[in-house]
Amino acid sequence: MKKLFVLLVGVGMFAVVACGPSKAELEAAEKAKQDSIEQVEQARIEAEAIAAEEAAALAAAEEAAALAEAEAAAAKPTGKKPAVKKTEPAKTTEDKVIEGAKSRKKGV
Repeated sequence: MKKLFVLLVGVGMFAVVACGPSKAELEAAEKAKQDSIEQVEQARIEAEAIAAEEAAALAAAEEAAALAEAEAAAAKPTGKKPAVKKTEPAKTTEDKVIEGAKSRKKGV
């Protein structure tokens, strides 16, 4: 019985090892994994390059706009004097009393 048990355990171990993936299959899976990682890394590098190009183009456009605005401001004559708003002097207490008296006379 002991020999039969050892024989069955040996056959079972052999079956477990034989049913697993082969060395070639393991290598192929690892290669596929590495290829996938390389593709993702390459896509990330390309995205960063595109973002850098767009940032450079945006900076150049902003610089050109600022330069054009500065040139336009320099070329624009500013000979016009700013309008001065005339303000009436603040009324004193005496002026208010006089106005109040005049308005009462008109009402009578």
